Amino acid sequence: MSGIEGLELGTFGIYTFDFEYQPAAQVRESVQGLEEQGWRALWIPELLGRDAFTHAGYLLSCTERMHVVNAIARITSREARWAYGAALLLADAYPDRHVLGLGLGGTPQPGTKPLAAMTEYLDAMDALATETPNPTPKTPLRRILAAYGPRMLELARDRTGGAKTYHVNVQHTAQAREILGPDAFLAVEHAVLFEADPDTARAIARDHLHGYLNTPYNIAKFRRLGYAEEEITGGGSDRLVDDFVFWGDLDTIVGKLHGHVEAGADHVAVQVIGIEPGSSAMPYWRALGEALLPVR
Repeated sequence: MSGIEGLELGTFGIYTFDFEYQPAAQVRESVQGLEEQGWRALWIPELLGRDAFTHAGYLLSCTERMHVVNAIARITSREARWAYGAALLLADAYPDRHVLGLGLGGTPQPGTKPLAAMTEYLDAMDALATETPNPTPKTPLRRILAAYGPRMLELARDRTGGAKTYHVNVQHTAQAREILGPDAFLAVEHAVLFEADPDTARAIARDHLHGYLNTPYNIAKFRRLGYAEEEITGGGSDRLVDDFVFWGDLDTIVGKLHGHVEAGADHVAVQVIGIEPGSSAMPYWRALGEALLPVR
């Protein structure tokens, strides 16, 4: 399997929105607890106003070994110059512990062509490597792209360390690996829900998926994966919901997560859903860690 050269993220990591809602002291306690248990990678979005790089820097400062991945830093939120400078500083300050995940984020503005916008952004970052006076870190700046469609996956393969996917099924992971080839890194986010009752689980999962089932580029992704129109509309069919949110008991969830690894993922970032914003998912993270992490 492939990976980001020089980094050992482990096969499984944590993806969470929770830290967007928590005070700094609680975030520090949580991330230190995750590191103590043996989690090696933490994936954070840019959602409610906490700047991607400030957030990553704080998490890195709270830990000693944890890898922190921006998933993603929005290219629409800052010019390439500032993203490059911030990522370069993190690479220098925390060698081999930060990964810059780039993506558009949210709903693209009318007229935006995602592939062209990302290509232009990468071009600008690459040009800065020879133009700016920033000190060169001892370890390289590492970056990946949020990518779903074939052309963005190809761009991730050709211009970065690899790709990170979000809300995909196991079939997509196999397709992404084929496009990326054997060497590029592939990380997959997947939502999990600790709920055994099918009706309750699917109701929570549909609420979680609602926004994604009503945005054009996500709908296009679902169509490419072979879901019929009637499976996408009306909150999503049971088949679609079950493919995109793994629910049930711990053993069921763990077994399904391993499906992504078998399909070609280097790393699976697990997002626990079904908890209130700001509340801690630590009990679930601990249970997942006991099942997914190597015995130390």
